[in-house]
Amino acid sequence: MTNEAKCIILVGYMCAGKTTVGKALAKKMGRTFYDLDWYIEERFHSKVPKIFAEQGEERFRDLERRMLHEAAEFENIVLSCGGGTPCFFDNMEYMNQVAETYYLKATPETICSHLKISKGERPLLKGKSPEELYEFVSQQLQERSQFYEKAQHIIDVNVLDNFDKIDFVVDEILKIRGLKD
Repeated sequence: MTNEAKCIILVGYMCAGKTTVGKALAKKMGRTFYDLDWYIEERFHSKVPKIFAEQGEERFRDLERRMLHEAAEFENIVLSCGGGTPCFFDNMEYMNQVAETYYLKATPETICSHLKISKGERPLLKGKSPEELYEFVSQQLQERSQFYEKAQHIIDVNVLDNFDKIDFVVDEILKIRGLKD
């Protein structure tokens, strides 16, 4: 597999912008975009929160790992992973082996502001006050950053405060890949 055909994988915390940036990057590069959670939902005809609730985290993470291995083998795609994907098994090492990986790094403040406008259902965050949410996000980011930072490239996405900035982040990735000046 040539580097041009190699899968590009975006990792980072929930609401860091992986899906938004991934779609824009795929469009600009003429690639197909996949979101790992959507891929799982399509393959198993069930929503991720429902799978998680019915089968438990351990079974879900195993399923997620198997679907990651399946999807990451596709050529010419951009794949965004769930926030927990890099943190289990040898997922991050595997992604670095088969793909070009980018950590979309955001502060707790940025993530909390994105969460406020996000439409997705986030069972882990249900019923939390703004202070509890900030504390939860900060703690999880601290725990997970050791995995995220194993990505081959780190992109600061704190600039993603409006949709105009998506192109800025996409252009940063294209520069790293040598596809833009």
